Parts: sequence; C-alpha cells; structure tokens
Amino acid sequence: MKVFLTGGGGFLGSYIVKLLIKAGHEVTNLSRGDYPELRKIGVKTIRGDITDRELLLEIMKGYDACFHVASKVAMWGHTKDFYQQNVTGTENIIESCKVNGIKYLIYTSTPSVVFGEESISGGNEKLPYPSKTFSRYAFSKSIAEKKVIEAASKELMTTSLRPHLIFGEGDKNLIPRLIESAKKGKLKIIGCGENQVDVIYVENAADAHLQALEQMIASPEEINGQCFFIGQGPIKLWPFINKILEKHQIAPIKKRVSFRMAFIVGAVIEGFLGLIRSYDIHPPMTRFVALQLSKDHYFSHEKAHQLLKWTPKVTIDEALSRI
Repeated sequence: MKVFLTGGGGFLGSYIVKLLIKAGHEVTNLSRGDYPELRKIGVKTIRGDITDRELLLEIMKGYDACFHVASKVAMWGHTKDFYQQNVTGTENIIESCKVNGIKYLIYTSTPSVVFGEESISGGNEKLPYPSKTFSRYAFSKSIAEKKVIEAASKELMTTSLRPHLIFGEGDKNLIPRLIESAKKGKLKIIGCGENQVDVIYVENAADAHLQALEQMIASPEEINGQCFFIGQGPIKLWPFINKILEKHQIAPIKKRVSFRMAFIVGAVIEGFLGLIRSYDIHPPMTRFVALQLSKDHYFSHEKAHQLLKWTPKVTIDEALSRI
C-alpha cells in the first residue's frame, strides 16, 4: 500500500514510519525539517508545511492511506500559531485526501481534547469536549479532531487516535524536560501526589496506528468516524516520574506544592507572558500543566481493545528498562 505521512521526523511519527516500512508499505513523509535517516530506510521525503494547501493538493496524489501525525505541540504559545498548524493544516490534509481519492485517514489526536478542569477517572470515548480548557494546544486539537470525524464517509474513511503521555527512546520533549527540571531542583510534586494517569510507550502507540489502518480496511463500519483512547494504565504519576529519574541517577522528588498555588503561579506567568506578547518560551508553569500534574486523567481502553484489536506489546516496566 502507498502511504502518505506527515510528521515522520518527529518522536511518534518516526516509530510509525519504521513499522510501516517493516510491514512492506511504500511510504512518503512530509516534514518541515530534513531527515536523511528516513531516506536511509527507504522513505521518500518531502520538505514542506501542512499549511501549504497547494503543495498538499499536488504531492498527495496516488496514495491509498494517510497518517496525519504532525502538529504544533506545546504548553504555551500564540493562539493563531496553534490554529494555523493544527486546524488549518488538518483542513488541508482532509481536502487533499478527498481531492486525490485517498481512502483512509488516520489522525493523531490527544486525550487532552476532553480534559477541562476536573479529574477524569476511567472515562470512555463518550466524554464530551469541555466547555472550558486552559490549553490552546488541546483546544486546537479538539477542533481538528471534530473536522476529521465529520469528514468520515464511504469515500474517505477516518479515525482519530488519542495516545496519552507518550514516552520512550528518542523523546525530546516530556522526559528530557522532567530531567532538566529535576536537575535544577525546580521539579516539585503538585497536589497530593496520588493522582493517576495513563501513559504509553511510543512503540505501542505506533503499533496502534497501524492496527487502526488494518481494522479500518477489515471492518470499516466499526472504525470509520470513531475516536479511540490509546494508553497503558492507570499508574500513579509521581512514582512513575521518580522511576524515570532513578534510571538517570537523579534523586526522587519529595518537595510538594499545593495545586492551588501552582495554578495561581501558572495564571500569573501566563498573564505576564501574554502582556509582553512573549509566546516562544517554555514557561516553568501554566494552569494546564498544574492541572495535568495534579489531577487524575486516565481512560478506558476497551474500545481500542475490542474494535482495533490492539493491546500494548511492551509493558511499562520493560519500556522503562529500555530508556
């Protein structure tokens, strides 16, 4: 099968690419950067941006399936930047799939699209989008996900996967930032430290994407137009973080700060950065981060197990040993 993929140079995207090649698919990747390592394994690479509608309409000809993995991921940034990349870019992908007769579209979303202010404990795909969110990233992804699901038809079959807190070898975001903060003594337990979350090893997340394509071909009436939570858990977040730090010979985090204090600090920082129009930095705290680090957010994976025929192949303990 000929597969078009966006974001193959990124963390999750690179694992999806490798599994696609291993499965015998012919893969073309579109990324803003240059990734010669992809060419070495037989991937055709194109440098470009998903916001370039005319480019996508031209280069997405002749493919059977599309994996749309690329997005702007950040805890802080300008609303228009998130919208342009995550919403307009997804609109362009959908249109290009339709115009070029691509039959299958697998979209990489996030469980954050349903996370508002309250804990989520074992929620399933019937959870509504929240009326209020503190993440511009999550808000933009929810708009994009809705557009992907609404685009589902017999001509273009779509599905949206929501992998949660992806970790593993090659991660340049989640774990490196935790380690950097811990080394500087800036990482503190927020809240009671007993909150439970889902996580997922990157190889398992990539495998779920390929399973989504296989099952959409095998059972389109069950997969088309559906969302799926993808994760492993629940686990207690702070003991998990301390296990990661232990692997890097860093002392466990014991100092605590209340959720209320962290939330207020996040609000002050966001207000100040917005006032001076600074959107290109990584603030030490935001309201969304305070919520994520203190509240429960884990989900039922039964729908993915039943309809995608997916179960994690690598356990959390084994994954931790690999990193």
